[in-house]
Amino acid sequence: METPRNWSQLGPYFADEDKARLLLEAMRWPNGPTCPQCKQTSTVYRMQPRKASKTPGRKGLLRCRACKRQFTVTTGTVFEDSHIPMTKWLQAIYLITASKKGMSAHQLHRMLGLTYKAAWFMGHRLRYAMSVEPFGAKLSGIVEMDETFVGGKVRFARGAKAVDWRNAKTAVVGLVERGGRVRAFPMERITAETLGAAISEHVAPDAIMMTDELPAYRKAVQGREHQHTTHYNREYVRGNVHSNTVEGFFSLLKRGITGVYHHVGKGHLSKYCDEFSFRYDARKVSDADRAELLVWGAEGKRLTYKQPGRASQN
Repeated sequence: METPRNWSQLGPYFADEDKARLLLEAMRWPNGPTCPQCKQTSTVYRMQPRKASKTPGRKGLLRCRACKRQFTVTTGTVFEDSHIPMTKWLQAIYLITASKKGMSAHQLHRMLGLTYKAAWFMGHRLRYAMSVEPFGAKLSGIVEMDETFVGGKVRFARGAKAVDWRNAKTAVVGLVERGGRVRAFPMERITAETLGAAISEHVAPDAIMMTDELPAYRKAVQGREHQHTTHYNREYVRGNVHSNTVEGFFSLLKRGITGVYHHVGKGHLSKYCDEFSFRYDARKVSDADRAELLVWGAEGKRLTYKQPGRASQN
């Protein structure tokens, strides 16, 4: 089936469970249902209840002749084992991917008629679907790197000293491929070793690194082509050398957290970094295509209440 291209065409899918499920199938499997176990397409068929059966059967149930497995469109995704109706999931997917700076759990709770707890966990499931798998394609070309601090405020207590702002905030490191993708993640300590490990994991060996004058960067990028500006001397751009792109991404991240979410706990900050990175990477595609990218990203991922927030990297 042809997927709707804008919000005005989605009304029927938001009101009918069968239509919502078929739309999700079309988004996840554009070439037809595929078995999540053996990845076969030609051997998959829809199961129908027997004529003599007194029960209606499970809607949307599929079976693979090759591996004998039964599954539905939610099997092996962040939607699996959820009691939230598919119509609600579909609305949340389109709302979150179309919102330029995110959507809070309270707003999902109000708009979708869910409990706050369900809306909060739904948001985190979708952010998990937005995360990039480890060992994905590395950033190449010109890659800018910088760090910023996100989170708490300096508090003054009567008769006590102010809390050090570095302890009140969490460091976030960003890597931006000019004209392309971004990788952002919390980092417990900003050192040459932790920065070097992040570069090795996310950046291609032949990429040109652009940073500011922080001494740790010089050690972290050893063996790579590296240029930097000196912010201390008010040098922010020198020809093609600058880190303005990654700073622009940090601006989007901070405005979203401050204006939409207001407060983000340390344990969940990595998920919000994933959300803003996903939205940045898909900034040049339509809202409908961005929703499909999220559904594809949900493949092979599960998130349960028992799983704690992912620890900060390094």
